Amino acid sequence: MLQDTQTIRSYQRLTDALVEMWNRGYRFDDLRLYLDGYLAALRHTNAIEPYQINRLEEETTRYLYDRSNFEMVQPQIQTDYY
Repeated sequence: MLQDTQTIRSYQRLTDALVEMWNRGYRFDDLRLYLDGYLAALRHTNAIEPYQINRLEEETTRYLYDRSNFEMVQPQIQTDYY
């Protein structure tokens, strides 16, 4: 469970970006590369403590491999019966 506000913000940005990229046609290999690059940038800038980056990586990887987060929801068409 993430508890640091900066780490939570990073998690939200990351997961939102992953879903957006998925909707634009990128697939899991591309998303994993994006995640690896994002985490490498965090490590390089020392924006978050290393143990928090590791926890962020665990949580985001769990999110990435849960396919239910990337299912396309079909809009339900409502018919009018008069």
